[in-house]
Amino acid sequence: YVEPIKTPNPATTSFPAPTISLPLGMEVLRTYSGGLICLEIVFGGLVWILVASTNVSVPLLQGWVMFVSVTMFICSSVYLALFLLGLADKINTDWNFMDMFYHFIALLFYFGAFLLEATVSSAGIYTNSTCIRRPRGNIITFLDYREYNINAAAAVIVHMTCAIY
Repeated sequence: YVEPIKTPNPATTSFPAPTISLPLGMEVLRTYSGGLICLEIVFGGLVWILVASTNVSVPLLQGWVMFVSVTMFICSSVYLALFLLGLADKINTDWNFMDMFYHFIALLFYFGAFLLEATVSSAGIYTNSTCIRRPRGNIITFLDYREYNINAAAAVIVHMTCAIY
């Protein structure tokens, strides 16, 4: 007597466990993705420092820039720590999708932050002891040379961070 071969029910077909494309531990720092995550952390920290060092002349606009830089700094640090500590292997999720989704959301946030920081920088007026010009735009800010330079540097760094994401 020969037993018939059982075919699996297609409704109960299981999918393979999601694979992690990045190595775990310190080896993650040797990959392009790990290096870019480190750059995201560094440039996000620079944006945080530059915006915090100004007088925040337009709180509504620069508040969003500060929120994005602090939030993405923390999220990128946690994301890198998951791979450095080997915890990504213990969490059952599709890490390729999580990586793509996280970087897409961060890209959108940083692009908006870049536009807002560039607006603050372009709307600034140098104060002069003899006369004050009225700008053509709706935002009136009075920035001295130091404030203008810091805001312009922050706009450039936010743009670079956006490009990294």
